[in-house]
Amino acid sequence: MQTIDTSYIEGTFVAVSGTEELGIVNPATEAPIGTIRLGDRLDAQRAIAAADRAQTAFARTTKQERLDMLRALSAAVLRRSDDIRDATIAEYGAPLGRARWISRYASDCFTITADALKDYCFSRRIGDATVLMEPVGVSALFAPWNAAAGTICSKMASALAAGCACVVKPSEFSGLQAHIVAEALHDAALPAGVINFVNGRGREVGDELATHPKIARISFTGSTPTGKAIARSAVESMKRVSLSLSGKAAMILLDDADLAVAVPMVLRAGFQNNGQACIAATRILVPIRKIDEVTAIARSTVAALKVGQPSDAETELGPLASSAQFDRVQRYIARGIDQGATVVAGGLGRPDGFDRGYFVRPTLFGDVARGMDIVRDEIFGPVISIIPYRDEDDAIEIANDTIYGLFAYICSCDPARARRVARRLRAGEVLINRIAPELQAPFGGVKQSGVGREFGVYGLESFLEPKSIVESPMA
Repeated sequence: MQTIDTSYIEGTFVAVSGTEELGIVNPATEAPIGTIRLGDRLDAQRAIAAADRAQTAFARTTKQERLDMLRALSAAVLRRSDDIRDATIAEYGAPLGRARWISRYASDCFTITADALKDYCFSRRIGDATVLMEPVGVSALFAPWNAAAGTICSKMASALAAGCACVVKPSEFSGLQAHIVAEALHDAALPAGVINFVNGRGREVGDELATHPKIARISFTGSTPTGKAIARSAVESMKRVSLSLSGKAAMILLDDADLAVAVPMVLRAGFQNNGQACIAATRILVPIRKIDEVTAIARSTVAALKVGQPSDAETELGPLASSAQFDRVQRYIARGIDQGATVVAGGLGRPDGFDRGYFVRPTLFGDVARGMDIVRDEIFGPVISIIPYRDEDDAIEIANDTIYGLFAYICSCDPARARRVARRLRAGEVLINRIAPELQAPFGGVKQSGVGREFGVYGLESFLEPKSIVESPMA
């Protein structure tokens, strides 16, 4: 059992003033593995004050100094990659392969951002003006429970590259992972106050960060309803806000796709991260004349999926992160059945052989109508709907028929045709014949999937503001 009762503020781990304790449970066994004492509004205020004290000097650091910091942070996180991996498995239930990727990605975020910073010009001439790109100021970084280590490091890398001191609010449900990341970052020995962590509830810590006048910038990743609430709170002091929110990605199988290759890839896209991914492809769009063939391949592929203990190297699908998430997914599966969809694979309850743990049956639905909840809502679990379409225009119309617009996917043997379809999709990123995004390209959504972009140069610039200086000689 591990007890976490500190926040990381101004270069030291300090006891939190909050009194609420939250149990940490292994989702694969339902066994308690630790407790975390949550910070409160006072802890958030202390962290904001520390970042504010550090901001002026940090904003004046040189590009080379920030590059050195990013590389030191990358090395420090890499040294703790095994610990991040193990915490991701124990606290979150990520399969071993996914946990390994997350732990390495957390380190790579800093090197990717260093590459963007290295050639970035903070001053440029536009007509008679000199335009300076300056740090926006103290920044609040909100990280979700489904991608804790990577999201923390990605947001922080961009903020630090721009010269912004930051306060990190991890999800209270990722206490172990966030604490290890904080320990790793501490080992990089950055100036005190440049990095601060406070773990707590949104109603206390989150609200303080969203409303405090010393916070100039908010970068939030999480659900659309929570993002809207943060944006409403932030507008009073005109904070700069970026939101990476929910998704309901479509995967379009064009009629020339090689189904033997495409369908298994489609399912990996939908079931990635145990289905708990905003970028998951949870709507498979299939030419109507190929619906039976695709359904048969999908059914057999799901039957062969290895659902198991996340520490097992052969496991492809582990448990959901919590009992609340398990119950949510069960409700959506039941709702799909009640609203008339056909269960092609999976269904209610745990998989055979599991009597404990938050394991769910990877589920495929057919015979779905576009108004069903399983088609409209982000479920955040391994539940996929198979949807027929008549022709290319119909596929595009169905794909765009959602309030969300984060990711979309296309499978096709005709690159030119796939690119043509991609241009018509309302999504922040479209992947063609792949499920791994480009980590230097901008990441973010349209419609109710968010505002703003992260990663690479776009992530760096989201923490900068242009200042125009226009001058003329004295007469």
